[in-house]
Amino acid sequence: MALTSRAVLVALAGLVPVALLPAPITVVAWAVVAATLCAVDVALAASPRQLAVSRRLPASVRLTGTADSVLTLRNVGRRTARVLVRDAWPPSTLPGGDAPTGARTPRHRVDVPPGEARRVTTTLVPTRRGDAEAGSVTVRTVGPLGVAGRQASLDVPGRLRVLPEFASRRHLPSRLARLRELDGRAAVQVRGGGTEFDSLREYVDGDDVRSIDWRATARRDEVVVRTWRPERDRHVLLVVDTSRTSAARVLDGTRLEASVEAALLLGVLAAHAGDRVELVAYDRRVRARVADSHASRVLPALADALAVVEPALVETDWPGLVGQVRSRLSRRALVVLLTSLDPASVEQGLLDVVGGLTRRHQVVLAAVADPELEQLRAARSTVDEVFDAAAAERTALERAAVGARLRQRGVEVVEALPDDLAPRLADTYLALKAQGRL
Repeated sequence: MALTSRAVLVALAGLVPVALLPAPITVVAWAVVAATLCAVDVALAASPRQLAVSRRLPASVRLTGTADSVLTLRNVGRRTARVLVRDAWPPSTLPGGDAPTGARTPRHRVDVPPGEARRVTTTLVPTRRGDAEAGSVTVRTVGPLGVAGRQASLDVPGRLRVLPEFASRRHLPSRLARLRELDGRAAVQVRGGGTEFDSLREYVDGDDVRSIDWRATARRDEVVVRTWRPERDRHVLLVVDTSRTSAARVLDGTRLEASVEAALLLGVLAAHAGDRVELVAYDRRVRARVADSHASRVLPALADALAVVEPALVETDWPGLVGQVRSRLSRRALVVLLTSLDPASVEQGLLDVVGGLTRRHQVVLAAVADPELEQLRAARSTVDEVFDAAAAERTALERAAVGARLRQRGVEVVEALPDDLAPRLADTYLALKAQGRL
C-alpha cells in the first residue's frame, strides 16, 4: 500500500476533533476512520500489475543532443487506472541531472481507462558519452479518494548509446575544400601537389617547368605538362591510447575526449580523400576496434566504437601496441598515435619500439597540451609562483626534449590545446598527403 500527500492532509484534519473531544475516544475513532478510508481506496485502486508497459527508444544520440524515451501504458484490467509513473534513468541523462541539487526525476500523471493505452514521454539530454541503461519503471495507482493506492516497480529494459559530440565537425568544410584543391577538383591559383600521375594538359604561366612532358610536347604543337593528384587508397590507422595518461584532466575534459574528437575528424577527412580508415583503442588490451569499412560508414562506425571507450588506470603496453599495428598493416600506412607526450611514459616505453614502426610506416604522434602549464610559466609575482614557474619550465623543456627525440626517429609530433588538436592533426595529414609522404 502506498500513501499519497492527500492522506497526510486527512491525518492533519483529524487534529481538530482530537483537540475538541476526549482524547481516548477521538484518537481511536479517527484512526479507525483513516484506516478505513485507506483500505477502501486501496481496494478500489487498479492493480499496477494490470498495466502492460513497453518502451520505445532510439538506438543512439549524440552527446548534448536530445532523445525521447516513450513509455506506452496499456490497461488490461477492468478499472480505470489513475497512474503516477516514474521512468528512472541515470542522472547524467536527465536535464539538470548534474546540478548540485541532484537529478530532477521525471514523473508523469495519466489516467488509463480499461482496454486503452496512453503514452508518456521523458526527454533525455545526455551529458556523458557511453551506454545509459534505463532503470525500472515505478507505477503507482491511486483510488478514487486519492489517499492511498498500490505501487509496483516493473522491469522495462532500455539502453541508449550516447555517441561523442564531434564538435570538431565545424573544421571539416575548410579541410575538405583544401582536399579538393589538392585533388585538382577546385579552381585554385596553384597546382595541387601529389605523386600519382593524373593527366596531361597545356602549359600555362606559373606551371613548374619540371612538370613538362617533353615527349608529349614533341608530338604536339604546344607545350604539355603532367598533372598530379594526391595518393588515394592509402591506409590510415588511428591508435587511441586509453591508458592512465588519457584520464588526466585538461580544462573541462580529459585527454581522451580530445583524442576522440581528433580521431573522428581525421577519420572522416581521410575517408573523403579515398583512404581506408581503421581504428584501435588500446592500453594493455584492445578496448575498441573499427575495421576497414565503406567511406559512408566510417563516421558512424568510429562514433559507435569510441562511445564506450573509457580510460583504464594501467600503463600502456607499447610492445603489444606495436604488435597490434603490425598485425593489421601489411604495407606502408599512416599510423596516428593519439597519446600523451608525458616524458616518463614516452621514454620508458614508446622510444624503445617506435623505430620498428617508422621503418615501415609514416608515424604521427598527436598529444594534448595543457594550457595551465603556460599560465604557471608566466606567473612569477610571488615566491610560490616562482617555484611553480620553475617546475612548469622544467616540464616544458622535458616535453620538448622528448618531442625532439621522437622527431629524430622519424615521428611527426603534433601538440596542441584540446580545441586545436583536431584541426592541427587534420592539417598535418593534408600536408603529408600534398608532399607525397603517405
